[in-house]
Amino acid sequence: MMIKTAMERIGIVGAGMTGATVASLLRADYPGSNLVVLDKGRGVGGRMSTSRSMKANSFSVDLGAQYISISEPYKERHGRFHKELITAGVLTPLRSDIEGNKSRDPTITHHVAPQGVSSIVKHFLNQSGAELHTSEQIKQVDVKDDKVELTTESGERYQFDSVVLTMPVPQILQLQGTIADIINSKPEIKQKLEQVSYSARFAVGLFYNPNTKLSYSWGGKYIPEDPCIRFVAIENIKRGLNNPKLGPSVVVHTNVPFGLEHLEQEKNVMVPMILQHLRDVLPELPEPDEIKGHKWRFSQVHKAYEGGPGCVVLNEKPLIMLAGDAFSRSTMDGCIESALCTKDALQKVLSTKSNI
Repeated sequence: MMIKTAMERIGIVGAGMTGATVASLLRADYPGSNLVVLDKGRGVGGRMSTSRSMKANSFSVDLGAQYISISEPYKERHGRFHKELITAGVLTPLRSDIEGNKSRDPTITHHVAPQGVSSIVKHFLNQSGAELHTSEQIKQVDVKDDKVELTTESGERYQFDSVVLTMPVPQILQLQGTIADIINSKPEIKQKLEQVSYSARFAVGLFYNPNTKLSYSWGGKYIPEDPCIRFVAIENIKRGLNNPKLGPSVVVHTNVPFGLEHLEQEKNVMVPMILQHLRDVLPELPEPDEIKGHKWRFSQVHKAYEGGPGCVVLNEKPLIMLAGDAFSRSTMDGCIESALCTKDALQKVLSTKSNI
């Protein structure tokens, strides 16, 4: 039997993998709820971001996660999610070579997203039917009359019966309003939040016109010795696509030490330096028609929330929850794990309230 409560308007901050999966799960369990997803970016995906060219008619590039690796334990726990994505064609087996891949576990399977890794997030967001607001950066979270009020940088206000925050933990700690008092009143949670840390890196996408030919057989390549570049992917080869109407595209990811060293530099300042290193690594690579740079201040989680609980209930009345890969692992399945934990914790709170 469906639990009926007054908690019908639920806000989810962050349109990444965790936020999208939470929205999808809540829609299935609470079909009458008004679900609203807010994200500071212009598009969805979070760190599973895909970018398209504005000039060249070429394949898109994955600026965040490159391919999806699924371990045996997650195959058992999350098989229904994997099957759904594969059946829908959102995920397909990785068939191209990834040079330098250190994974030797034969039970781990690797997949790619033919339409870009953000299509995984879009799949779950579309499934949720949630109301989506992009370019909305939350700066303040307040508790007012048993509601949670979110205030954006632009001054917009949204009120909810419950809120799930899936943004990086340092951004949560910077929020103003009642939430700061709540965190300060719970020193154990605050200490664990302050101990969470992230790696940082830059990504650069290179786009080519359809007449360009790249003479590579591999889809991805790890670069272990370069002081700047960690990974290069030829997107169309990596995804196993061949469309003569689209030109090839390349994405470059820097290593973590380089990212941390230059973290406070603007991406446009760093792109020429990164491209010079790329020329040293792949001297035969032609000049692209378009270049896009991106800085990941919060890339993969370096140190997760102690105990990896999946999510944290920060406040019960009204409900404020913290979720995301910082509370599990920085993988697609880590985000699914966090989303499932969030759904279970929310159901527990709702069930308790319904029995009062």
